This record gives sequence, C-alpha cells and structure tokens, in this order.
Amino acid sequence: MLERISDLPDSVVGIRASGEVTGDDYKTVLIPAVEAALQGGRKVRLLYVLGEDVKGLGFTAGAAWQDTKVGLGHYSSWEKVAVVSGKDWLRHSVDIFGYLIPGEVKAFSSEEEGEARAWVTS
Repeated sequence: MLERISDLPDSVVGIRASGEVTGDDYKTVLIPAVEAALQGGRKVRLLYVLGEDVKGLGFTAGAAWQDTKVGLGHYSSWEKVAVVSGKDWLRHSVDIFGYLIPGEVKAFSSEEEGEARAWVTS
C-alpha cells in the first residue's frame, strides 16, 4: 500500500510504502502526486519511505512496471530522490544504481528519516 506523507512542503512528494505495493497503488497515489508536482514545469523531489512491513522487494510485478513507466516517462524531471529503508541491501542498491536517475539520489536508514526529509527539502 502507498500513502501520501502530508507534512512536507509543496515542492516535495512524500510517499510511505507498507505491506504489498501494487500497480493500482502507483496509479492512484504515486502517479497523480508526481503529475501534480510537475505542474508549472517544476522538477520533482521525492521522499520514499519503505516501512518495515514491506513484503519482499516491496511491490508486485504490476507495481514494478508502473514504477518503470513513471521513471522513464519523467526521466529528466527528478531533482532529488530520498529513499528511506531499514533494509541494508535496498539502501546499497540505491547507492549503486542511483546514478541511473538524473538528479540527486540518496539512501537513508529508517533512523535517518528526519535527515532524509531535511536533505530532500533543502
């Protein structure tokens, strides 16, 4: 499931993932939030927080496809992406593959969510 994080500046899209994330979650939560953030030609700043209860990789195959479509459809529109997770392997993957996304990408541990918020909003 994806939920919007509401206590962020308008310039930042905040998303919290929990349990199993589906393609429908992307269609109804993430995509509309990104589209709204792009209004007026702005670049997107994303805070993506993965809860401890996220199953497996955190999303179904349908969600992975939607994630790919969002990323490629707005390839040059990302300014900053902060990924927060308690899973070491996921943070390392973000550090290794983050260069594939234009803009700055940084991984934070669950304990560093406050730092991630500060970084993505600065």
